[in-house]
Amino acid sequence: MNVLKNMEAIFLAAAFLAGVTSYASAAIPAAHARYNAQVAIEGQQMAVVKVTAKRLGSAD
Repeated sequence: MNVLKNMEAIFLAAAFLAGVTSYASAAIPAAHARYNAQVAIEGQQMAVVKVTAKRLGSAD
């Protein structure tokens, strides 16, 4: 009997989860396209990052 009373809430929760899931899965190809555009390197150049910082000493 309690399940029948809460059937509307269960349906609304399932519909909400389905909507959120479909929206999130639709955004995945767009995220991949943005990532590929960011890491594209023209020609055969290699990206080089030089970090200058002091080395951390051992904590005694």
